[in-house]
Amino acid sequence: SLAGKDIAGQAQTGTGKTAAFLVTVLQHCLQNPRKSAHGVRAFILAPTRELAIQIHRDALLLSKYCQLKMALIYGGLGYNAQKQSLTPDVDILIGTPGRVIDYYKQKLFSLKTNEVVVLDEADRMFDLGFIKDVRFLLRRMPKPEQRLNLLFSATINYRVTELAYELMNDPQWINLSTSNTPDNI
Repeated sequence: SLAGKDIAGQAQTGTGKTAAFLVTVLQHCLQNPRKSAHGVRAFILAPTRELAIQIHRDALLLSKYCQLKMALIYGGLGYNAQKQSLTPDVDILIGTPGRVIDYYKQKLFSLKTNEVVVLDEADRMFDLGFIKDVRFLLRRMPKPEQRLNLLFSATINYRVTELAYELMNDPQWINLSTSNTPDNI
């Protein structure tokens, strides 16, 4: 992913997926100057607010000295505070589908300048019924060959594979089996 290749990865919780995609997102934003004064540069979509909050917390730690602007958007709490965090120059948007679409439809941010997209726990997106929302957001971004695409899932079934080919540009497939997790090494 650091070399600019799309990645479809299968790995269980605790294998370092979040750190892997955050390092890639941060590196991309730091190495590539902003092309537009407005619009999200990197978009990380998670199926649950707990996961979105965890990703945001990790991103803040990893980017402490990077001077990148982040916004965290998820349903249930903090509607106005989250809305105010969506300044036009947000570099990295981390969120859950419902609230992100709500703010998108209010024209609070644009995805037309998106350079990196991360779908975390893609299998859970299907399980929770978010796939139409995911596709809605993807259709508002540049074409797959014009952005870096990262997809991670605990399981890779037919639906996730289909989504990967729809979302991605010739992805590299990585499978970290449970026998290679840090606890088993």
